[in-house]
Amino acid sequence: MKKKLASLTFLLLSFAVNAQNATVVSTEPSIDNSAYNKWSIELNGGFNTPMRNFTSGYSTESFNPFHADLGARYMFNPKFGLKLDFGYDQFTERDNTPEFESRIIRTSLQGVINLGRALNFETWTNTFGILVHGGAGASQLSSKNGLDGEDYILHGILGITGQVRLGNRVALTADVSGIVNTLQNFNFDGMGFAPEGRPLDGFLVNTSIGLTFYLGKNKTHADWVGEEDRYDDLERRLGLVETGLLDSDKDGVADLYDLEPNSIAGVAVNTKGQSIDNNQNGVPDELESYLEKTYGQKSGAIDTNTTVEQLINDGYVNVYFDFNSSKPTNASLSGIDFLVKYLKNNPNKTADVVGYADEIGSSSYNVDLSRKRAEAVKNIAVNAGIDASRLNVIANGEDTTVNKDSKEARQIVRRVAFKVN
Repeated sequence: MKKKLASLTFLLLSFAVNAQNATVVSTEPSIDNSAYNKWSIELNGGFNTPMRNFTSGYSTESFNPFHADLGARYMFNPKFGLKLDFGYDQFTERDNTPEFESRIIRTSLQGVINLGRALNFETWTNTFGILVHGGAGASQLSSKNGLDGEDYILHGILGITGQVRLGNRVALTADVSGIVNTLQNFNFDGMGFAPEGRPLDGFLVNTSIGLTFYLGKNKTHADWVGEEDRYDDLERRLGLVETGLLDSDKDGVADLYDLEPNSIAGVAVNTKGQSIDNNQNGVPDELESYLEKTYGQKSGAIDTNTTVEQLINDGYVNVYFDFNSSKPTNASLSGIDFLVKYLKNNPNKTADVVGYADEIGSSSYNVDLSRKRAEAVKNIAVNAGIDASRLNVIANGEDTTVNKDSKEARQIVRRVAFKVN
């Protein structure tokens, strides 16, 4: 017995060391572990075929129901993982043989190799995959009408699983696994004792189909992440950098660092791209100076409140939204700040908060979306210290003044505007 246990332990350690080495020596660029899900639940059912040992005169069908197993799997990366599973097999007689009924339950800890990813299946398919799994565990064999008690067994298991991806959360699987037992005392039928002196005793094949359910907050599971995804992610990151280095409002501060990427052209900004407004009246200092010169008034004599109100009511102050979103873009939050400052400086004034949507989608849906956008802006202003009674939400629905086939034009009309009263 000690020799059998030592041999089994050596095999398990060898498998673990080889798997670890395969992971460590890899020189390929790593994939961001936060970009895919790692956990999955596996549920399978099918047939079993016990090859040996049977008491003389007893046997089962070639494909004997009933087999079932349930497993939980964790992938360290897209190519290697570990799973713990529980299996159940029931054995009954075939036609014209003595009656018997026995069962075996087992638990196994197995290493998993994603052969599909190791062989770069993603270069030609992202629907089919192959997993290879192997490990060891313990089993309990018992008989309903045969030998008394239970037989406790150690086993090794090796199998292959074909996968068909049905979606980001589920895959159809077909599995064939071979199980070899050691220290088995009962025959599979439970009616007699297994021969002594063998290092390996019973041999069992399980054939099953089932479903794998993927768990996690990410879109893709490790089973389906490969080289293509890695390069796509790199290309996306480079694209973000390239876009971030643009200077959309030409104020000398790249969009990546610009907290106000829609500042008025020619107006001085600070190192964060924000218009300089030293007197905090909501009008950039350079624009205020320009207005004074334009209207021929002396410095400090201009009615800045009237000018700001005119800017607001003429549609120069807006809050923008991404497609089908009711959350303001970070870049346009300055529009809300502009209104808040004005209302705080003019406590007797109120404002209409007017929501708009583009023409994509049904009219009724867009009216509802424009209302949600206006309410979102109102809530931000209320949280900034403006009394809710001073803000009136209006849902104007679709803005049909631009070409709806133009992506850039649709971005302009997905907005909330203001009307000061």
